[in-house]
Amino acid sequence: MIDTAAVIKTCEEHMQSAYVHLDNELTKIRAGAASPGMLETVRVDYYGQMVPISQVAAINTGDARTLFVKPWEKKMIDAIEKAIIAANIHVPMLTEERRKALVKAANAEGEHAKVGVRSSRQKAMEAIKAAKKDGMPEDAAKGLEAEVEKLTGIFNKKIEALIDAKERDIMKV
Repeated sequence: MIDTAAVIKTCEEHMQSAYVHLDNELTKIRAGAASPGMLETVRVDYYGQMVPISQVAAINTGDARTLFVKPWEKKMIDAIEKAIIAANIHVPMLTEERRKALVKAANAEGEHAKVGVRSSRQKAMEAIKAAKKDGMPEDAAKGLEAEVEKLTGIFNKKIEALIDAKERDIMKV
């Protein structure tokens, strides 16, 4: 017999991971304003080890065009400077066409997240269907299916809200 709580928990965890992945991917889409996420991929040589810049310095924004990088060790200034220069982070001017392209990219990432949610839904429904074949009562199966549908709706709304917020951020002049 299938553990109904485990089916719902697994489904929710997979949907949550799709949402978190989308949130991480959207931070990589630069909307023109400076953000600490812009330096997320920068690696710094720290005593022979390449580590993320966030492990050797605090990164903050001063305004929409300025990032402040404050090393925790004074002797890391040169290494951090070299790493940022080597990363060659380029932020082009945001023209109307560029904004539309960024919105399109954000929507594409949102679609990937929705596919992940739908995949989780499908796997849960298949597990419920298999449980019905193994003797799960019809009303219990219908209740589980309703819970999965509810989770799907919740995560789709959260994904839409995230995409809408990113789109507003991108289109803000």
